[in-house]
Amino acid sequence: MIDISNLSSKYKTRIMDLSSAEEVLDLCVGNPQFYDYYKTGPSKDNVVYALTATPPDTDIKDKYFVGFYEEETLVAIMDLIDGYPRDDIAYIGFFMMNPSYQGKQIGTAIIDEVVAYLKSIGMSEIRLAIDKENPQSNHFWKKNGFEVLGEVEDDGMTKLVAARTLADTPEPRKKFFKKKLSFHKKEKNPQA
Repeated sequence: MIDISNLSSKYKTRIMDLSSAEEVLDLCVGNPQFYDYYKTGPSKDNVVYALTATPPDTDIKDKYFVGFYEEETLVAIMDLIDGYPRDDIAYIGFFMMNPSYQGKQIGTAIIDEVVAYLKSIGMSEIRLAIDKENPQSNHFWKKNGFEVLGEVEDDGMTKLVAARTLADTPEPRKKFFKKKLSFHKKEKNPQA
């Protein structure tokens, strides 16, 4: 179980639920470059899906859609799945910064704190999928220590499955990634 209060020492964290959809949408709308690589732009329906979708064989209780705040300003959002695809791996389904905080190493600082916390609770690895065609995302995640394990097709897009090893193992275990990404919308969100 992840204690979101330990994800950052600098920013206040809170769970973003369906009541946060407009706030999440505002942050997404402020990042049009991210959506250049998608078929659709940010919308309330897409945000509701992001707030409720989980990978296969996971439960909504393992999903932490977290807002990082400086006072009342939403600095970043992160969708963090506990124990996917294995119990000792955390999965970042989404990470986005407030445009006013970009280019200042704040995103890297947030990732560093999240990594340190996840390592402290025994996670061996963090996984995520990067849009192959998005050079900014590719640069950000590689700069933050994520190694590409392979490619998958997801809804007509090629994504790079990447991992950052936290345990004292030499490299991410490439045999444990799935060739297809799929998420399921959950009807019930106990965090709402």
